Amino acid sequence: MKKGKIEKKVHSGEKSNSENIKNYVYPVRDWKEYLGESLLIVFSVLLALSVTEYISKLHEKNNTISILRSIASELNHNKNAIHEMQDYNLQVLGKIDSILINKNLQKEVVSNNEIHIKLFAPQDILYRYLENVAWTIAKNNDIMSKLDIESISILTKVYEDQDRILKVEDEVAKVIFDRASRDPKQVRTTLVLIRDIYHGWAVDRVPRLFSEIDTALKKIEAYK
Repeated sequence: MKKGKIEKKVHSGEKSNSENIKNYVYPVRDWKEYLGESLLIVFSVLLALSVTEYISKLHEKNNTISILRSIASELNHNKNAIHEMQDYNLQVLGKIDSILINKNLQKEVVSNNEIHIKLFAPQDILYRYLENVAWTIAKNNDIMSKLDIESISILTKVYEDQDRILKVEDEVAKVIFDRASRDPKQVRTTLVLIRDIYHGWAVDRVPRLFSEIDTALKKIEAYK
């Protein structure tokens, strides 16, 4: 008897729960609530995109400033090297002028089919090398798209003129390796050609290059 009563109570309880579920009234959501949730989702997405874009631009700006600082450091280094190079090149020109007015010295320049460069260029033809690593990295990082036209123009001129100064070595080598330069009778011509190369490719170009470097450094400073 007790067992039957227990089973009856259980069935009675199950019926009661089923009735409660059927009788539960679900709230009805109107269009305003859906619109509010949609706007919230859209706002969240836009906010996330804005934050991502801000971080990306901040990183890009910091990267640009870092690259420009490297260029400024490189230009300052090159400027000092050009100063030293200019002093040396002027000494070379002075020695060449002294040889040109002294036939005995001219005989020493070429002897035994050999050119004795040390007589007018004791520290070799090219006294200093100029760096362009920072500028190369900048171009590889599309620095052109982040600078104004004037800055791009002046930086391009600076590095092009620096490259031209370095051509002194190649141009003098062409003269020295020419078989005609080994002729003792051609010593004067050889020295005049070398003198003109120093003037045209380096010495006469330096004053303008110094001005260009100073202008470029000011442009870079304006971006910091």
